[in-house]
Amino acid sequence: GRKDTNKITIVNFNNEQMQITWAARELFPGENVSFSYTFNGGQHNIWKPCPTYLLHQGFNSGCQFKTEGSTLTISIMNNNGSKELFSKRLKSDFYIKPSRPENVTFLWKDDTVTVSCNEPKRAVICLRLELQYKSKFDKEWQSKISRCCSVGEQGFDPKKCYAFRVRLKRLVPHCNVVNYSSDWEAETFWMNGTSLASCDDDIETQTNTIILLSCTLAVLLTVFLLSILLCKWQRIQKSVMPVIPDPKYVFADLFNDHSGNFEEWIDKTEHATVQNKAEYEESECTIEEESQQEDQNSDKVESKDNIFSFSGAADNDHPKTSQNACLTPASNATVSLADFPISMNDDMYVIL
Repeated sequence: GRKDTNKITIVNFNNEQMQITWAARELFPGENVSFSYTFNGGQHNIWKPCPTYLLHQGFNSGCQFKTEGSTLTISIMNNNGSKELFSKRLKSDFYIKPSRPENVTFLWKDDTVTVSCNEPKRAVICLRLELQYKSKFDKEWQSKISRCCSVGEQGFDPKKCYAFRVRLKRLVPHCNVVNYSSDWEAETFWMNGTSLASCDDDIETQTNTIILLSCTLAVLLTVFLLSILLCKWQRIQKSVMPVIPDPKYVFADLFNDHSGNFEEWIDKTEHATVQNKAEYEESECTIEEESQQEDQNSDKVESKDNIFSFSGAADNDHPKTSQNACLTPASNATVSLADFPISMNDDMYVIL
């Protein structure tokens, strides 16, 4: 019946090997059945026993044998072969499961990826090449199916890493009564035309880049903060502990001009200090204005004992003009003209 048929699986692997399996515990509970088959049925066909049984919990649950024709007849009998429990005649070509695609190549150009494989020897018209891909941002596989044996897809981001896998499919119902596809070819990982061992490498590379940038920023920030702290510490140190001047620079002439001879240097320094003090010492000036009455017709001086106040460095321009005398603290005295030799020429006094 149909119910029993649904519990039997028929697979023709690449039209080379047949595999028939059945649910032993459900169809034949407690009985170890036997299997036999024949190709291209007829009166003269010879039934062959199963060369290789598949076991499940110690009972025969399947059989494997070589594909020898397009028409197959199978028979399942009880253990001693006295009663047939199941039989079926079928077209083995309608149960083909293709092999994996061979020599798969990838071509990445711009945003387009083209995948191709070797063309199978038989039934190429019944085959389709399916490409599936996803990036680390995709939750499910994206699929694209094309005629064997090349398929292409567009819209790939060169900055993303993608996982690719391909397989061959049989057309249903034109070529197969069961939707059989080959096993998936091993996944490959690509990014912008470059093959990677895994998309984890891309994640690891990005992680390493982020770590490197973070460490670099942390170092720069630390150096910046240390510079600020150093400047503030120097200011605090100067305010709390003033810098003691280096005598090498304060007394540069002691070391450069006198080779460290302190006595020679101090003598010269005191002499220079006294001289500079004398040159730059301000003098206090006292201005005395004296009016002298002269008689144009008289050549005599009214008094020889008239007293003039002057300093050793003062000059008299003319007796008719006002007389200025600068007296220093050391020479503030009254001097008589009698103490100096005086030459009289008409109305001018000259102190020699």
